[in-house]
Amino acid sequence: MTADALPVASGRDTAKEVWRLSHGHRLRLATVGALGIVSTGVNVIPPLIIGFLVDRVRAGTADVGTVLIVAAVMILSAVLGAAGTAVTIVLATRVYHTILAALREQLVARAMTLPQHLVERAGTGDLISRTSDDVTAVADAAPAVIPALTVTAFTIVVSLGGLAALEWPYAVAFAVVLPVYFLVMRWYLRIGPRVYGAERAAMSARAQQILESQRGYATVLGLGLAEQRHQTVMAASWGVAIWTLRARAVQVMLSLRLNLGECLSLVTVLVVGFVLIDADASTVGAATAAMLLVLRLLGPVNELVFVVDDLQSALASLNRMVGVATIPEEADEPAVTADPGVAVRLQDIGFRYGDGPRLFDNLSLDVPAGQRVAVVGASGAGKTTLAAVIAGIHLPDAGTVAQPGRTTLITQETHVFAGTLRDNLTLAAPGATDHDIHAALDATGAAGLIDLLPDGLDTTIGTGGQLLTDAQAQQVALARLLLADPELAILDEATAEAGSTHAGLLDRAADAVLRGRTGLVIAHRLSQAATCDRIVVMEHGRIIETGTHDELVAAGGVYGGLWSAWEAGQSTNNPSGRTRS
Repeated sequence: MTADALPVASGRDTAKEVWRLSHGHRLRLATVGALGIVSTGVNVIPPLIIGFLVDRVRAGTADVGTVLIVAAVMILSAVLGAAGTAVTIVLATRVYHTILAALREQLVARAMTLPQHLVERAGTGDLISRTSDDVTAVADAAPAVIPALTVTAFTIVVSLGGLAALEWPYAVAFAVVLPVYFLVMRWYLRIGPRVYGAERAAMSARAQQILESQRGYATVLGLGLAEQRHQTVMAASWGVAIWTLRARAVQVMLSLRLNLGECLSLVTVLVVGFVLIDADASTVGAATAAMLLVLRLLGPVNELVFVVDDLQSALASLNRMVGVATIPEEADEPAVTADPGVAVRLQDIGFRYGDGPRLFDNLSLDVPAGQRVAVVGASGAGKTTLAAVIAGIHLPDAGTVAQPGRTTLITQETHVFAGTLRDNLTLAAPGATDHDIHAALDATGAAGLIDLLPDGLDTTIGTGGQLLTDAQAQQVALARLLLADPELAILDEATAEAGSTHAGLLDRAADAVLRGRTGLVIAHRLSQAATCDRIVVMEHGRIIETGTHDELVAAGGVYGGLWSAWEAGQSTNNPSGRTRS
């Protein structure tokens, strides 16, 4: 596991968590065990009764009545054994899925509250893989693993008892071969978990690459990176294929070793039976019963080993699920500010993405309380990262960040949740009334949106519902911020709607949500920055200029050059000279 990956629980921690979740179901688990003992005990009867019949036939004392009794006993034992096994499987599966459902709910609940910086470092593909692929892998193992572990274990114990009841050398003969299966399982447990764990990790890496390609679709096309992304996804897919083939190879080698164990078991018991019969220490019927018991044992023993194979795959996924579900909550540190007049203070901040180059080094910035501060600079200057550090999404590796307790960040990539318009807005303020919602929409210029929707606030929007335009989605996001009423609002190009057709409308909406509170604006348009109380100019992760719009223009520095270029561009695109909103 890399340092940035989401944690994977140890086997011990997983067992503790599953045991905790089983509270209230332990009586059912005990019932499953009891039924397993009964059903396996009944299943031992047919080999013993056949051995009895063989001896009667050899002695010439078998008659029709004896055959009918034997047939009746075998039929009854088969029916009882099948019924007991069926009930065991049903109860075990029900308990298993109940516990799994509780774990799945805990996993999803924790995943929804994970710190964003943790998710971004690990990659959303890893998290999605754990909440989908891993859950499926564990759920698919339910019908086979739990019943087989219970029934097979008891079958081995009861059958060994039956062999000993016939003649103790038969039990010893089979017990001598059991270490072969132990060695097979030991070999497998040394290799299997590592292979399956790597297979699951490769699936997470593939999911991450696919998600990154889909989310950055427009960027990939715009920069001509389609072939590069294709090769990256292909490499990740081949990684999955390679580890899957290695897992299948382990299964094949496991089968070969099990076949060797079967051969040794049958030959050993057959030889012992021959020796005992030759010495008049056993009967042919007893030897027949012993061989049938061993044959009956081989199936469960092999199944147990293969169940361990399935179990290892499921445990690899279960450990990953528990690893996320049990991530401890981070203690909320009290928000502090430098002094009453400063809302945000960054002091000697250092930051880098993973093992990449340092983006920030000893960066310091004060945002006065109640002021709007614009951050401008070329693409890659570090503006978005600065916003994420202030919002707490990224944690600096050096320095300190002081900010208000209630901070809201809105980016250009706003999200419309599948649900009603009311649900989308009250996410930020569950107690908001319809009056509050209408006021927020009106303040952001979206009051007319309700009239456009067939069911007003109760119209389903987003996936599977009414689709909103980019501008409408950004208006909803700004209204949501207004309802949340944070002390610090961070707008990371939140009004950079595609095409800028509604730029003026969105700028007025941003002005409304920032009124009366401290605001940090990552400016997409310099006209937006010019209206702020203060402007910060960034270049290569450094703050190179700061001041008011008029001060920076008069200074003739980097911002002054950017503003001149902006005005020239506006004049070229608007020859009439009229100011555009």
